[in-house]
Amino acid sequence: LLLTGLLAVSLMAKNAAVDSAAKLAKEGKHDEAIAALDAEYKKSPKAAEVKTALISTLMGKGDSLMNDPNVPPRMKYPGALRAYRRVVELDPANAKAKSQISTIEGIYKSMGRPVPQ
Repeated sequence: LLLTGLLAVSLMAKNAAVDSAAKLAKEGKHDEAIAALDAEYKKSPKAAEVKTALISTLMGKGDSLMNDPNVPPRMKYPGALRAYRRVVELDPANAKAKSQISTIEGIYKSMGRPVPQ
């Protein structure tokens, strides 16, 4: 019974971190949400819910940067590229992130500029 209680508390704590990060992301506070999820992921790298939330939040950050007409390209592309690359680190099969990386790298190459690392 004690073990079940501890497991429930542990699961609630993870859910709370994920829920809190989801609220931050909805408010457009992607960096804060990513920082919170990163900390949780480092504590529990096998927690699928945390990893999924981190990937989703990183994609959200990349997508919001790419789709925001008020963010200038010099700020948009490097930030989105970092977010999408991190998604691919966590989920090597993520086709959308790979496609976005390819698009951004193509933009840099077409301008004759070095691709940010």
